[in-house]
Amino acid sequence: MTSERAVVVGASHAGAQLAGNLRREGWNGEVMLIGDEGKLPYHRPPLSKAYLAGKSGLDELLIRGADFYAKQNIQLVDATVASIDRTAGRVCLNTGDTVDYTKLALCVGARVRRLPIPGADLPGIHYLRTATDVESIRAAAVPGRQVVIVGGGYIGLETAASLSSLGMQVTVLEATDRVLERVTAPEVSAFFTRIHREGGVEIRTQALVEAFSGDGVVQEVVLAGGESLPADVVIVGVGVVPNTELASAAGLSVDNGIVIDDQACTSDRDIVAAGDCTSHTMARYGLRIRLESVPSAGEQAKIAAATICGKHSSIAALPWFWSDQYDLKLQIAGLNTGYDEVVVSGDPSQHREFSCFYFRAGELIAADCVNRPRDFMFAKRAIMKGIPVDRAELLAVSDVSSALGTE
Repeated sequence: MTSERAVVVGASHAGAQLAGNLRREGWNGEVMLIGDEGKLPYHRPPLSKAYLAGKSGLDELLIRGADFYAKQNIQLVDATVASIDRTAGRVCLNTGDTVDYTKLALCVGARVRRLPIPGADLPGIHYLRTATDVESIRAAAVPGRQVVIVGGGYIGLETAASLSSLGMQVTVLEATDRVLERVTAPEVSAFFTRIHREGGVEIRTQALVEAFSGDGVVQEVVLAGGESLPADVVIVGVGVVPNTELASAAGLSVDNGIVIDDQACTSDRDIVAAGDCTSHTMARYGLRIRLESVPSAGEQAKIAAATICGKHSSIAALPWFWSDQYDLKLQIAGLNTGYDEVVVSGDPSQHREFSCFYFRAGELIAADCVNRPRDFMFAKRAIMKGIPVDRAELLAVSDVSSALGTE
């Protein structure tokens, strides 16, 4: 070992991967991973799915077991970083201790966006971001109880599917005209609305929540116009806010996330960042984007570790995402930002599998594939390589990848 020390702030997916990748890239100095949940780093996507539904325990969600960190000589510290002194190369912890660093990695993630409305602090109102959050929700998930979910995005719909399977009476409130409006085409929104309604979930759109009310505990959700909905449990899923305060106070560049370049470097060459807290210019889309994506967090963590070790790698992978609801797996390739044409393969109004392809100026830029893994793999390759796609072939068959000769 040398006297060098790499300090990773945030025991997130990105943080855990970055710490492990440092060893794989040949970092011989100390590695310290600082997190504040008092748990080993774990996968967050299953929280609203298998973990909430009681189908898996936290041990099954761990990114690595405790023995991995011991064998790799990665020191785990349960604390919060209060400030960064870039001049001294030092971080100050909430415990009052200070830790010197040679290289620093910020993997501080994001926090839930809270509703600033009357009654928002009533007991019985939950947000879903951590394992502790889910444990509180599970304790309240009594069959027959009425749960109101505020927000019709992926987290809201995944939670609705899980709680419905547990026997709760579920209502989803979406403020816009349709669920998933910000991220999918109308055909995909209509499909998931149908699936959830068939599963017994009530979906209400253009439903703006103005307040929560109750005598010592939440009992009602008050909508614009005065209508009140009974609620034994409320779950709010209206997005997240990147944790940029630490970076901003240290004088690092921030723009809807901690700004990083293609090597995951911040505006300080001794500090890298990765995960939901970062924003990065993607040449493929011509935009600065902050991605909330485990695959992207993993790639950024890998690149950041290489950068710390003096190697040159660039962030280049196509963004991709997934969502599990009931027996459905939605796999998303690319970003549909700025799409001007949609081609749907299959019949989402009748069946439980289809693909939705997004084009911009004639080029395939993204795809939403429901229970069609081969279409998803085809779309990823086609977008990455710029393969021309014949729309007629997309429309003519039920298995796009077979028609285009892709295995």
